[in-house]
Amino acid sequence: MKTLVSWSSGKDSAWMVHVLRQRGDVQLAGLLTTINESAQRVAMHAVRVDLLQAQADALGLPLWQIPIPSPCPNDVYERAMAAAVARAVADGFTHIAFGDLFLEDIRRYRAEKLAGTGLTPLFPLFDADTPRLAREMVTAGLGARITCVNPKVIDRSFAGREFNASLLDDLPPSVDPCGERGEFHTFAYKGPMFAREIPIDIGITVERDGFVFTDLQWRHTPSALSV
Repeated sequence: MKTLVSWSSGKDSAWMVHVLRQRGDVQLAGLLTTINESAQRVAMHAVRVDLLQAQADALGLPLWQIPIPSPCPNDVYERAMAAAVARAVADGFTHIAFGDLFLEDIRRYRAEKLAGTGLTPLFPLFDADTPRLAREMVTAGLGARITCVNPKVIDRSFAGREFNASLLDDLPPSVDPCGERGEFHTFAYKGPMFAREIPIDIGITVERDGFVFTDLQWRHTPSALSV
């Protein structure tokens, strides 16, 4: 199954790649990410494009950037995604994988939009026990930083923190450990799915559009640039 990965730059997408690479029936052949075209950052996660490209290089997969405006009306988003799906089918892709964990309405929306396109959705992490999954990611060596928090549901002090056992211990019981309801978003920079770690520096934290963002920057070291 030639498969395109819906890539958010976060821990769930990274873990999904790790899971799919252990299957014998899946050929991962590309990453697809929506980009805020004016800011040149990953939509919602606010990750810089150079960090996104560094992830793709460390995964050894081609990156498809889908530019969208901000804010983005739903019809504009759907047209952009429909064009990407048509391109994928023309390139011989048969499946697209999503890192959704338990939100049934999101899964249903994706399946409905892909029906009849020639691209079949995969949900390899769906119905996961998220407290257990979060601990499994950490134990396996997945490294990630929180890039965005919703201050309505989680304290702004969590922005920029490492996704580790200490963070999981500190999360309020009302917050999903994987942030599946949008409580927080992450950037994955190391783990068993990457050929090498992506060195990062932690920049400033700002509040914008009702969310709190921490800016991550790629530390351009010789090891980061080597193949």
